[in-house]
Amino acid sequence: MINAYSATGSMKTLAPAEALRQLADDIVWIDLVEPNPQEDAYVEGLLGIQVPTRDDLKDIEPSSRLYVEKGSVFMTASLVWRADGKDPQLTDVAFILSDSRLITVRYAEPKSFQLFIASLSRLPEPGRDGATLLAKLLETIADRTAEILEQTVDHVDALSTEIFRDRGKRRPPQFLERKLADIAEYHRLISKVRDSLGSLARLLTFLMNVPLISQDKSDDNLCRTVARDVDSLSEHASYIAGNIAFLLDASLGLINVEQNSIIKIFSIASVVFLPPTLVASIYGMNFRFMPELEWHIGYPLAILAMLLSAIIPFFFFRWKGWL
Repeated sequence: MINAYSATGSMKTLAPAEALRQLADDIVWIDLVEPNPQEDAYVEGLLGIQVPTRDDLKDIEPSSRLYVEKGSVFMTASLVWRADGKDPQLTDVAFILSDSRLITVRYAEPKSFQLFIASLSRLPEPGRDGATLLAKLLETIADRTAEILEQTVDHVDALSTEIFRDRGKRRPPQFLERKLADIAEYHRLISKVRDSLGSLARLLTFLMNVPLISQDKSDDNLCRTVARDVDSLSEHASYIAGNIAFLLDASLGLINVEQNSIIKIFSIASVVFLPPTLVASIYGMNFRFMPELEWHIGYPLAILAMLLSAIIPFFFFRWKGWL
């Protein structure tokens, strides 16, 4: 799909045709959403540029993600996609500045694009061109990333409260084991956010050296502001990642404590019942000469000996602080 946005914020869909048509002068942004080869060729014919394909976007070399070719600026960044779901992903998006137009190529629907498109009509019309739209779009992406981090902090705080709640309450079976899956989910999300912020930081550093941006004071100031925001968000993401790592270590420690408590109970039970077992074993032997077997009170005395041999070690352990 090829969506074209004019300087007034209106949108229309461009359809590929065999005969190339001239692109309207008021079109400042062309958004290619999951384009097929025919649509790529159509835009290439209209603008005279090489549109990156899906495979091109996956290249990780800086020379393949940030470069200038025939006067057009090509940039690729990784954005977080489906952050509100259970399976967050990174999607590569190409940003191209060609003359006064912005061209984006994407194969996903990041929420930041939806937010930017919704606010496009509210942008001031004077000076609205591709470079300004790119700066505003990057600002929206940074704001969306900040929103993702804020939501993650709230979820991690709630998860921490559940894990470190009153120890006097009995936990449901496998409670902590299930929470480990939640911790891993948030760790995965933050890892992808940090990767995205890293790619955005490199893109902004490259973009601020582009004459089309650096020569416009307003766009340059906005890009520098977004770059500072991205740096702050990267530090905040690192802080959240540290908290998640602590939560993971603490959960594993609590699981070990609970397992040790269970093993401790079985160990105490075996030690407590060991002396009575010894007494019962002695009087269960079939030797002919055992004087106690002739006693009338032999059986009660054996029972009493077994009880005392169990009670005395129990209170001894309590006195030593082992229980």
